[in-house]
Amino acid sequence: MIADLLREIGEDPDREGLRKTPERVAKSLDLLLSGYREDPEALIHGACFAQKADSMIILKDIEIYSLCEHHMLPFFGRCHIGYIPRGRVIGVSKLARLADMYARRLQLQERLTEQISHAIKKETQADGVGVMIEARHLCMMMRGVEKQNSMLVTSSLLGVFRDNPATRNEFLSLVLRQKG
Repeated sequence: MIADLLREIGEDPDREGLRKTPERVAKSLDLLLSGYREDPEALIHGACFAQKADSMIILKDIEIYSLCEHHMLPFFGRCHIGYIPRGRVIGVSKLARLADMYARRLQLQERLTEQISHAIKKETQADGVGVMIEARHLCMMMRGVEKQNSMLVTSSLLGVFRDNPATRNEFLSLVLRQKG
């Protein structure tokens, strides 16, 4: 299929620099779309722990890389996750793995944000979950409107993050606080 695409654009897939390109593209897509083969429940399994904690927990600046489902071009940025546990905390690395799992699918940033927040809420039964993603989309930068400095910001707020303005504001201020 990639060899056919190369021919279609006027390239020679047998040229030295392109001979292994179809194989490289296949391996690349296998990794970039590996999230379809993962299950959030299995990923988190065994990493939720009983812990008397009821204060906000935030993991900031998780790098994410995904492919937009409209053009299959990358978008990349940072994901911030916060939650208020209800007697159970999740292993911190699992938050980053969960973000990666959903990002490694053809995505809309809006859907990605929702998927992460709902999975955390389901697995932890947290009183509230907040997820914010700030990302740059190559489909906006390289083609179409060609806006190099645009950034899409999405958020998903569940439970007390949605219902309580003070909790929402605390989350947003901690996530958006600049490094010193």
